[in-house]
Amino acid sequence: MATADSTELLLVAAEQRELAGLLSHCRNIVRLGWPVNFAGAAELNGRTFLVVTNGWGSARAAEACDVAFNERRPAACISAGFCGALAPSLKAGEIFIARSVENSNRSLSYEARMPYHCRPAACGKLVTLDRVAQSAAQKQILFEQGWQAVDMEAVGVAARAYDFGVPFYCIRAVTDLAEESFRLDFNNLSPKNGLPSRAALLQEVLKRPYPVALELLRLYKRSRLASKTLGDFLASCQF
Repeated sequence: MATADSTELLLVAAEQRELAGLLSHCRNIVRLGWPVNFAGAAELNGRTFLVVTNGWGSARAAEACDVAFNERRPAACISAGFCGALAPSLKAGEIFIARSVENSNRSLSYEARMPYHCRPAACGKLVTLDRVAQSAAQKQILFEQGWQAVDMEAVGVAARAYDFGVPFYCIRAVTDLAEESFRLDFNNLSPKNGLPSRAALLQEVLKRPYPVALELLRLYKRSRLASKTLGDFLASCQF
């Protein structure tokens, strides 16, 4: 394993689209030939971001960290990307900084550091699930159990950060709201590289063109907003 580099930060997300806003601020972006869905190095504010995506789920996020630490020795790990709102006060595109991340039975629980920032952001506890939180009713139960936001990867990144003895951060942007349920069952879509396949999505659209297409369009618009606000926020942070 390489020795620690105090200027390199590992940023792990599920999908490349989550990081488009951040990469728009970066320069000297170089793709890395690592065995993950995507890996790249980019310069921002005098530091190097090692940007890695590897699909949905904490296991795939942990695998991405293993690959990165086998190749380099970053100074910190950042779990970044989109999240679902559990707190009714969270709005689409809003930044959420986790103070702690846990799995649903709290057998895994990790404190997260706060970056220095000067932009508006909500803070609280985030829960990592192994499935998409599909319904408003499920989100309400999770909120009543003490969490304000939900994702599928943060616990995997946190576990590896603690294993490797480096600081852990979790910064997310909201895409779906607490009161919203999905018509499309993302948990039953055939995955490819840890993500829903385009063929499976197309089949679901063809089954129910109007409601599913509208939902996907809404999520597309939300994801573009979330990616931009997340990128602007990360570019303004000091870690």
